[in-house]
Amino acid sequence: MAFELHMMLSKMMPARIRGASRRTCWLILLVLVRPAAADEFDAVRSRIRREIASTNAPSIAVAVARNGRIIWEEGFGWADREKRFPATEHTMYSLASISKPITATGLMLLVQAGKIRLDRPVNDYLGAAKVRARVGDAAQATVRRVANHSSGLPLHYQFFYADEPFRPPPMDETIRRYANLVTMPGEKYEYSNLGYGILDYVMARVSGKAYPDFMRDEVFARLGLKNMSVNTGSGFGKSEAIRYGSDGAPIPFYDFDHRGGSAVYASVHDLVRFALFHLKARVPGQARILSDESITEMQKPTMVTGPQAGYGIGWAVSDTPAGYRVVSHTGGMGGVSTSLRLVPAGKLAVAVLCNASSSLPHAIADEIFRIMLPKWKDGRRPPAPGAKPGEFQPPPDLAGGWKGKLHTYKDEIPLRLQIRESGEMVGQLAGQPESTFANTRSADGVISGRVKGDIGAEDANRRPYLLHFTLKLRGGVLNGPATAVSLPGRRVGNALTQWVELRREIE
Repeated sequence: MAFELHMMLSKMMPARIRGASRRTCWLILLVLVRPAAADEFDAVRSRIRREIASTNAPSIAVAVARNGRIIWEEGFGWADREKRFPATEHTMYSLASISKPITATGLMLLVQAGKIRLDRPVNDYLGAAKVRARVGDAAQATVRRVANHSSGLPLHYQFFYADEPFRPPPMDETIRRYANLVTMPGEKYEYSNLGYGILDYVMARVSGKAYPDFMRDEVFARLGLKNMSVNTGSGFGKSEAIRYGSDGAPIPFYDFDHRGGSAVYASVHDLVRFALFHLKARVPGQARILSDESITEMQKPTMVTGPQAGYGIGWAVSDTPAGYRVVSHTGGMGGVSTSLRLVPAGKLAVAVLCNASSSLPHAIADEIFRIMLPKWKDGRRPPAPGAKPGEFQPPPDLAGGWKGKLHTYKDEIPLRLQIRESGEMVGQLAGQPESTFANTRSADGVISGRVKGDIGAEDANRRPYLLHFTLKLRGGVLNGPATAVSLPGRRVGNALTQWVELRREIE
């Protein structure tokens, strides 16, 4: 073997050193095959390995793209601990809410084709079951407002586990039960998975294809994303990252009544290639399914979400103090934490995926951005100061007794509410004991708090819950949503919103 290497090196070397000794040839060989110098991401690799070893995160997959190409992609840890399948850049992870910009890409295909108009009422594209306005005008709940979370649709998530008997109802039934506008369209930003469930239903109705099929045929295949799919329970074998709970045990597969907001799986390789498409890069194997103008429209913030921050069509958009515009989305649910960030001006995209609930993907993304963007360490806007601690003081026009009903899809339940000048709030549903509200707050004419109660609806009663009230005085009527939010447990529960309307009691 040494002789063959000596002869090979002799042929590779300039004539003046071809007579070098065998020892010299070996030294030259060592130089030629020495490990590559440490690259800029080695510190990130080391941190990921330490965190996986010391936390409940089974695996992390990361990808970085710049100037139209992937410059780093790698998997760490176990995609499936029990079967000892390692994570790679091609492992398919549950994305949670990163599904939204992916679904919005499909929506924009239909907009671009003239089959859907962003500023028409979403009800124009629905069937017998329509979005219902508890306040405001349902005609103002446009497709765009559903997409940017300002339509008035409420907080909503509902999980259906494979080892439990409950299954998602037809979408018309979900709309009938929960598609109530609880704020006036355009009044405020209220993040709603239900809105993206409605959008995936609109896409299916308009295209004539089921949502998973439409996305596969018109988005994933045409963008060359072989490891991206709407998961309806079929599984992906060795390619799938199993979702793990806080106890380290696998979580059974779960479905939703809002697949468009939550049900997409993807490898980090395909997710960062999806990001490159939205950076308007020309990537081999990708069709230009959207015009640059359509991509720009998606990234235009049309609803304010915070200081220098807004939401467009499927994308969160923020401007940092250092001057970076960041287009992004995150995802989080049982056994899932994900981060996807784009900086269009820097032609930079970073994707980090984890198959457990963890803050690690966001911390890793920050660390990568500090490497790639010189000012990033100064670019993160400090959080807005929270309310100062103190006792709840109700506005004078709200103090006193209120009487009315809590409306569910099944019933109208009599409800009494006492708001005392001391700051105590007490509620009572018909036939149930009085309960004192916790975490009461008042801001901008809205009072909120949570309380025990049984609303008698099978959807909510699958898990123990508290009722979270957010009430506003409108023309002498105190009304707003009351959301049944499941108590914390090993499995993520549900958030199902009802409607409350109260009038002052006559003494």
